[in-house]
Amino acid sequence: MGYREIYAQWKADPEAFWMQQAKAIDWDRPPSRALNADRAPIYEWFSDGLVNTCWNAVDRHVEAGRGDQLAIIHDSPVTHLRRGITYRDLQKRVASLAGALRAKGVTKGDRVIIYMPMIPEALEAMLACARLGAIHSVVFGGFAANELAVRIDDCQPKAIIAASCGIEPSRIVHYKPLLDAAIDQASHKPDFCVIFQREQEVAKLTEGRDVAWHAFQYGVEPAECVPVEGNHPAYILYTSGTTGAPKGVIRATGGHLVALNWTMKAIYDMDPGEVFWAASDVGWVVGHSYICYAPLIKGCTTVVFEGKPVGTPDAGTFWRVIAENKVKTFFTAPTALRAIKRDDPGGEFVKEYNLKHLKYCFLAGERADPDTIAWAERNLNVPVIDHWWQTETGWAIAANPMGIEPLAVKHGSPSVPMPGYDIQVLDEGGHPLPAGKLGAITIKLPLPPGNLPGLWQAEERFRKSYLTQFPGYYETGDAGYIDEDGYLYIMARTDDVINVAGHRLSTGAMEEVLASHPDVAECAVIGVADALKGQSPLGFLCLNRGATRPHDEVVTECVKLMRERIGPVADFKRALVIERLPKTRSGKILRGTMVKIADGTEWKMPATIDDPAILDEIATALKTIGLAR
Repeated sequence: MGYREIYAQWKADPEAFWMQQAKAIDWDRPPSRALNADRAPIYEWFSDGLVNTCWNAVDRHVEAGRGDQLAIIHDSPVTHLRRGITYRDLQKRVASLAGALRAKGVTKGDRVIIYMPMIPEALEAMLACARLGAIHSVVFGGFAANELAVRIDDCQPKAIIAASCGIEPSRIVHYKPLLDAAIDQASHKPDFCVIFQREQEVAKLTEGRDVAWHAFQYGVEPAECVPVEGNHPAYILYTSGTTGAPKGVIRATGGHLVALNWTMKAIYDMDPGEVFWAASDVGWVVGHSYICYAPLIKGCTTVVFEGKPVGTPDAGTFWRVIAENKVKTFFTAPTALRAIKRDDPGGEFVKEYNLKHLKYCFLAGERADPDTIAWAERNLNVPVIDHWWQTETGWAIAANPMGIEPLAVKHGSPSVPMPGYDIQVLDEGGHPLPAGKLGAITIKLPLPPGNLPGLWQAEERFRKSYLTQFPGYYETGDAGYIDEDGYLYIMARTDDVINVAGHRLSTGAMEEVLASHPDVAECAVIGVADALKGQSPLGFLCLNRGATRPHDEVVTECVKLMRERIGPVADFKRALVIERLPKTRSGKILRGTMVKIADGTEWKMPATIDDPAILDEIATALKTIGLAR
């Protein structure tokens, strides 16, 4: 059955479709129905079933006789270590950790914060919480103390599981002092902290509160899996909110299991025993869904990578990981490919490795410009598939479903809606727009299984953030259009659509044009305040390593390109060449902050910024053209 038939089948009878997918999961008590709409527009899935995530991700594969298969490969160029953990070993390790947590009073419904780098123990901590029915909240390792404190106060954890340190290419990141400072700042205090000591730095434990990872497991009884209701929160994942206060996205257990299991074959074409690698971090949603949970639920081998796309040691590290670990499906962010392309525009490093096992490269996290996709296609010689989703949805809203039917690729589009998602493009008044017209991208309610049922302890905020702008729809916050073939195009965040003399223009479309210049490795476009036209576009260009032409020549050519491709209506006259763009640790460009600096309005340092010094560089560059006063 092809994509259109399956999508039509879902649309005709969503209840039957999702009940069928639920059969692939081991339930302690199967659900009597898929959708619970009793409190619409607050929806739940599989709420009367009983199920355990850890059982489905670990134990059932051991029971099925596949205990000797690798569950996790840890590949760490920063520590020069590579090791594998089988499903049988993983089961023992997780049951032991869960038993130790239980012995110290952690039970179903308790919250546990996890603050760890990219090591297998981070996944073991997540799975141990799931085993007990405890609700984990992973905070990106190395996050600032005050941001960690805010999360401690919001979810009020009984315990915090942390590592002594993280390792960057050029430095050790001291986690324990950050953790201690966060607990000092927070009003809520955890009962205890579990510290995984890394040999690169052994942290000082606080007597009476901190326990060592190995020592506190000694002699404990391993824990069995605790069945929980389908609507029981599996985890809370904080995403930055527009008000500055983080939003705790909830993921409910039953829908999470069903949806992620379905995606592994339908979207990523993965079968049990094959190797899947998502080059992300467990602190982000991609790390939750596609480093930890989905590959293990499906019975695949997942790669946990501790390194960077460039500099650990070079721009060939991704290709080495893929070759040595026989990765079939690879998932990364466009920003990572752009960093590699900038250091290795000719793709010379790719030629050094045998990538015969690689079948697909998936991209998500931000818009994938056609130029980066074309570079990857040319060098990797496999389908390069952009797909689109959000922290809130937990899995792809739109994708090219390689396990159902590979569809024609359109560069610049994440392809088509997945079953479960009825995507509508609406104008500001909430009216549907015709094909090709730019508008707000929304999803008709109910959202499918695996999507957020709400925000932690903040139902009113959930309604206000997502459900009130367009009643009956979930507001994605993204702008774009659907073409006549049903392909979706994400052009910008809604607040990145700029208004130039009454014309609504997409910054994403302009960035596509700039990225097509042969010397441009990466770029961003923002709208700065303009007394005459409302807003005026400004480009930021990062050039390829080795690009030697004068910057003003490149800028002149980019202005000319914009005039040719988008037209005079874009009013694109200015661009700055800079060394690097300000980004979050997950690779998103901080356009909103750049706008505030350019306009000279008040701004605050984003908690998720990768390197704060870049904003000073941006401000200095803006002053050369009379902005950022």
